[in-house]
Amino acid sequence: MSAGRGERLADWFDGRLGTHTLGRKYLRKVFPDHWSFLLGEICLYSFVVLVLTGVYLTLFFHPSMNEVTYQGSYVPLNGVRMSEAYASTLDISFDVRGGLLIRQIHHWAALVFVAGMLTHMMRHFFTGSFRKPREVNWLFGWLLLFLGLFEGLFGYSLPDDLLSGTGLRFVHGALLSVPIVGTYLAMFLFGGEFPGDDIVARFYALHVLLIPGVMAALIVVHLLLVVYHKHTQFAGPGRTERNVVGAPFLPVYLAKAGGFFFLLFGVLALMAAVATINPVWSYGPYRADQVSTGAQPDWYLGFAEGLVRIMPGWEVTLWGHTLVLGVLIPIVVFPLLLVFIGVYPFLEARFTGDRDEHHLLDRPRNRPVRTAIGAAWISLYLVLLAGGGNDIVATRLHLSINTVTWAVRIAVFVVPAAVFAVTRRICLGLQRHDEELVRHGRATGVIKRLPHGEYVEVHEPLDPARLHTLTAHQRPGEPVGHDPRRALAGPGQE
Repeated sequence: MSAGRGERLADWFDGRLGTHTLGRKYLRKVFPDHWSFLLGEICLYSFVVLVLTGVYLTLFFHPSMNEVTYQGSYVPLNGVRMSEAYASTLDISFDVRGGLLIRQIHHWAALVFVAGMLTHMMRHFFTGSFRKPREVNWLFGWLLLFLGLFEGLFGYSLPDDLLSGTGLRFVHGALLSVPIVGTYLAMFLFGGEFPGDDIVARFYALHVLLIPGVMAALIVVHLLLVVYHKHTQFAGPGRTERNVVGAPFLPVYLAKAGGFFFLLFGVLALMAAVATINPVWSYGPYRADQVSTGAQPDWYLGFAEGLVRIMPGWEVTLWGHTLVLGVLIPIVVFPLLLVFIGVYPFLEARFTGDRDEHHLLDRPRNRPVRTAIGAAWISLYLVLLAGGGNDIVATRLHLSINTVTWAVRIAVFVVPAAVFAVTRRICLGLQRHDEELVRHGRATGVIKRLPHGEYVEVHEPLDPARLHTLTAHQRPGEPVGHDPRRALAGPGQE
């Protein structure tokens, strides 16, 4: 019996690319079944939505700062002079079929993308999945987050409206604060004196070509390393450092992933349809002599602005050069906060001496110092985010802006230290609670009177699965694969 056309085509590809061998090996790859793994998928699918909607928007957007007189569907701005970039943004919003919906899907997807990356990284941070052999993959994820912050800034600035122009003025001031070369950096980026003539065109090239290309390459390498190293998994019965327990890629995981992509796309479309975001027509075109009231960046850069707003306006003069420390120090601290998270896997390995491979995840309570560090970092970010909106906080709460600013300055030093101490104590307390459960079992709520009159509460032993979860973790100084259950198990539970 002769082979069919499809079979012959499959044999042709297999003979040249080895598709059958690769498919047999990787299409049955096992994926652990846990909700937290969806965070990475949210990042991936949001990026896909960003690419799809971004391609549509590039067909109608004009990245030019040439001045034109607007005559379009938005009547309040008719006759107003503005840049082509802003005019084309208005056209997309009011004259292109589906343009406003696509614009808002794109913006919401960007926010979800960055939020997903940050949450995804925090999940890996608190569970210790960045340890050997995944340190390099952690760095790739960190680079994606770092690039995502600037990609959002560039895209946010393209419409050339009054709000984004105010943000660019912030960027311009930050560049000018760089000692010696700051003026040259600002002139190079903006193409002349602020606001320049080239900034939108340059940001456009970075936003639609360079950074997305780099991010796409990083995502591909990131996923390849996930496949190569296999997934980490939480401890449980039958799960060891040498296996993965879960569902195969084909057909179970592929069906779930496909459905989840369309679910995410639908949620983003619903958000864009019912919740207005970045209404540039309300702000008007950018003018250097105006500032938008209550100007705030997107949430992921709010902490950077908070650093500048709470910093005292210090200046020093050295060798004829004025250093604006009120801006210079924040723009140095801003990347350092991110760099600390990026290099943390190497710092932890150095200070703990842990050089073993790890494929089972930690419960955060079992790593109190790491968990406390992560909680303190998040608290610092939230404090600085509040500082970035000190004017809004002061207005809404009817407080003095100086009071809010000084409260944030003090909180920057006090809150992370307090959160570190409290989180560490909570983790230690939870460990003691787990140890009591392992030693004495679960309280049943039944009170029993002993022959000599004493009343005690009846406990029952934990089931094997629960006992495994509470005890299957490595302690400092223990080799990988050591079974701690014998050390903790009470009589009759070994």
